[in-house]
Amino acid sequence: MTVAPPPTGTPTLLVLDADPLPRLGRLTGRAKIEHTDEPGLAKRLPHADVLLVWDFTSHAVREAWPGGGPRPRWVHTASAGMDHLLCPELVASDTVVTNARGIFDQPIAEYVAALVLAMAKDLPRTWELQRERAWRHRESRKVAGTRACVVGSGPIGRAIARTLKVLDITTALVGRTPRTGVHGPDDLDRLLSRADWVIAAAPLTEQTQGMFDARRFGVMQPSARFVNVGRGQLVVEDALAEALAKRWIAGAALDVFTDEPLPADSPLWQAPGLIVSPHMSGDTVGWRDELGAQFVELYERWEAGRPLPNVVDKKRGYVPGH
Repeated sequence: MTVAPPPTGTPTLLVLDADPLPRLGRLTGRAKIEHTDEPGLAKRLPHADVLLVWDFTSHAVREAWPGGGPRPRWVHTASAGMDHLLCPELVASDTVVTNARGIFDQPIAEYVAALVLAMAKDLPRTWELQRERAWRHRESRKVAGTRACVVGSGPIGRAIARTLKVLDITTALVGRTPRTGVHGPDDLDRLLSRADWVIAAAPLTEQTQGMFDARRFGVMQPSARFVNVGRGQLVVEDALAEALAKRWIAGAALDVFTDEPLPADSPLWQAPGLIVSPHMSGDTVGWRDELGAQFVELYERWEAGRPLPNVVDKKRGYVPGH
């Protein structure tokens, strides 16, 4: 999609800050770069041509977005998820929104594969026993020939499916609409009932919020393990804790949560068979530099009047057509 640049003058690029700041040196002299924190966002938004949401954990844009007044022509968020950003006023506006699609796909896929192997080989228990200096022989599980159901058919879900197939795991991909190589929502329960590994990698929408509830965990096999690298709100966390406590499923790993950081008094910390990680599955060494470089490339396309990739369908909440 082409976003018209300002007709005259130097564009104002407003950055919603987070440490460390993005490296935007290539834009020196080509953009008037201003920085803001959350309290200053509402005042500065109407004067910006472009907004870079570098602090992708912030919900400030939803609260500060100007309704019918002046507003940025283009908003870019340095994240794949959009739930922190979209609000009715932004959705209804003609502002184009892009995201960081493509940066996190393979790192998250590798992280999921690592979790699958760690759970299959009982590595968490091995490390616990090592700290106890306890020599306890156990049998582990072979992953080749097992089945996985990956929920979310976007770039991240597809990367997960490709990576799991390398481990000889038969993988079914579930998306919003059925098509070649992708199952639709009507097939989900059937696939869950047969899966050894259930991977949640879907965007957060009205249709996906709370989709993994007590009924869905009840559909899964007692030997199944569940992994969420999508959004925390995909999961009814109390239902997952109960499913683990009652051994409806064999284990789980969560990298995303409804409340982040996960509160110290959350029962999830003590849930049996649960691996907790602090929203880090896509964050490899140098990931912030990649995010900054991606935005600079998009800015240069916008500056030249060329179409932008990664344009989000604001009503759906994700980049469509993939």
